[in-house]
Amino acid sequence: MFALNRNVRVLMLAGALGMCVAPMIVFIGGIVGTTLAPTPDLATLPVAALVVGTALAVVPVSRAMQVLGRKNVFLINALFAALASGLSAWAIQLGSFWLFCLGVTLLGASLAVIQQFRFAAMESVAVDQAANAASVVLLGGLVAAFLGPELAHIGKDWFEVDFIGSFALLAIASLAGGLVLLAYRPNDPPKENRDSYGGRSLSEIAKQPVLWAAVMSAGIGYAVMSYVMTATPVSMHHMQGHSLLDTKWVIQSHICAMFLPSFFSGRLITRFGVKKMILAGVLVYVLCGLIALSGQALMHYWLGLVLLGIGWNFLFVAGTALLPESYLPEERFKVQGLNDFSVFGSQALASLSSGFVIFNVGWNMMILFASPMLVLLMFVLWQWHRSGASKLSMDRPA
Repeated sequence: MFALNRNVRVLMLAGALGMCVAPMIVFIGGIVGTTLAPTPDLATLPVAALVVGTALAVVPVSRAMQVLGRKNVFLINALFAALASGLSAWAIQLGSFWLFCLGVTLLGASLAVIQQFRFAAMESVAVDQAANAASVVLLGGLVAAFLGPELAHIGKDWFEVDFIGSFALLAIASLAGGLVLLAYRPNDPPKENRDSYGGRSLSEIAKQPVLWAAVMSAGIGYAVMSYVMTATPVSMHHMQGHSLLDTKWVIQSHICAMFLPSFFSGRLITRFGVKKMILAGVLVYVLCGLIALSGQALMHYWLGLVLLGIGWNFLFVAGTALLPESYLPEERFKVQGLNDFSVFGSQALASLSSGFVIFNVGWNMMILFASPMLVLLMFVLWQWHRSGASKLSMDRPA
C-alpha cells in the first residue's frame, strides 16, 4: 500500500521540516519588512521575494535533478537552505532590507527543491496511487503550518534584535530535514539516460489542452492563495489592529487548511475525477471571497483564510495529479520544470502585486481583483472540455 512506501514517508517527514520556510516567512516576512523597508509599499516584498526565488529556481532545479539525480539535489538543498537562513538573520542584524530580501529569495529557491518531493513520491508508487502519494507528501505541510510560525515566535527574543533567533532555528530545521533525506531511495533513470531532455519538444507538448488544464489549475490556485495570504498579516496586524497572536493563529489555521485536506483529497480525485475536484476548488475560492468581503473581524479573516487553504489544496493536488497525463516518462523533467515555473511565476506576480494593492485600494478591492483569475481558469477548463483531447482523464477518475 502506498502509505507504507518508504520514500513517501521519508519525503513527508523531510517536507515537514523543509516547508517550515514558507509559513515562517508568511508570518513574519511582512512584519520584518515593515521594520526594515524604506517605504510601507515595500513591506510585503520579502514575502513576494520568497515566491520569486522559487519561480526563478524551478527550471535550474529540474535540470540539476536530471544531471545529478534527485537525492543529491535534495541533500545539497538542505545545506543551502541553512546558509540562506543564516544570511537572512545577518541581514536583520545589519538592518539591511535588501539583503534580507536576498536571503529570503534564496530560501524561496530552496522551496523549489522541496516542491519536487511530490513528483519524487509519485514516481515511487504505482500509477493508480500517484495522486494519493502526492497528497500524503503534502501532509508534511500540516507540521510546517504550526512549526514554522512557532520557530518564528520562539526565536523572536533570543537575540537583541527581534527574529534573528527565528532564522537560526530555521537553519537547524533545514539541516534536520537533510538528515531525514539520507533514508530516501531514489528512483532515477540510469545516468547515461539523464544527459539531455528526451521526447517531444516543449512546443509540441504545450499544444495539449490537458497540459494547460493541469498547469492553470495549480498555477491560479497558487496565485490567488498567495495574493490573499501575503496581504493578510499586514491587513490584520497593521491596518485593523488585531494582535500578533491572533494574526499567527489565522496564518497557522490557513496553512493547516492547505494541507489537512490531503488526508482525503487524493482519494476524492480517485473517486470523482480531476475535473470535479478543480470545479470544487473554484467554488471554495468563491466562498472565501464572499466571506472576506463581508467584514474584517477576526472570524472573517479566520474563516476566509481557512477556505482559501482548502480551495488551494483541491486545485493544487488536482493539477499535480493531472500533469503526468501530458508527458511521457522521458519528458518528465522538462514538463515538471515548465509546470513549476508557470505555477510559481504566477504566484510571484500575485505576491508582488499584493502589497501595492492592499496599501493603495484596500482589502475589499484587493479581494475583488482576484476574480479575473478564477474566470480565466474556468475558460481553460472549458477549452479542455471542448477539445476532447483528454476525454479519458476527464471522464475517468485520475
